Amino acid sequence: MKYALLAGTAAVFSLLAFQPQTHAEDASACTFTKAQDDFEQPDIDKLYECVKDQMKESYGKQGHEIGSIYTTWKVTATGPANPGTHGNRFLLTYANDIAFDEYVKYQDEGNFSMPVGSILAKESYKIDKEGKPRLGPLLIMTKLEAGKAAEYGDWLYSGVNPAGKEFKISQSFCHDCHGLFEDQDSLGYPDFDVRLKAQ
Repeated sequence: MKYALLAGTAAVFSLLAFQPQTHAEDASACTFTKAQDDFEQPDIDKLYECVKDQMKESYGKQGHEIGSIYTTWKVTATGPANPGTHGNRFLLTYANDIAFDEYVKYQDEGNFSMPVGSILAKESYKIDKEGKPRLGPLLIMTKLEAGKAAEYGDWLYSGVNPAGKEFKISQSFCHDCHGLFEDQDSLGYPDFDVRLKAQ
């Protein structure tokens, strides 16, 4: 049931604006003839190489407090996986020092909560109809003190658009999906094939 509801939100997220690739010298190497739905891991890896520097530059260009530093945090997966929700975009999540150790346990049941002050920053991007990369927003979740936002699981949802400016987000819209994962503190984890292995 939760997965059907999540899939239904993809159409809404697809309405969000994308930022076009701006590095003309990379356009040829970063133009894909294969449909995004048919990507295999080598294609996914190649696409990420095309966009990772641009995302770091774009999200941080206005000095946003998270957009300008999130790449100094630890990444929570070996790399992006095939896209699903969030407008059929590829996603890769970074976690600050408070969040990382708890997040990468990938707990999916039980009564647990991420530590207060945990911040997750999720890069998002896709390819357009011409096969060129387009950036989506950097999507951010911040864990608040108990009771600060009880209706949203004490999470604050925010974001940074590809111009480096604050991305307007509906708290209820985001939590309508994330709240389906109540047993895992509203967290959506990476696909199994890219999860970090236990040390």
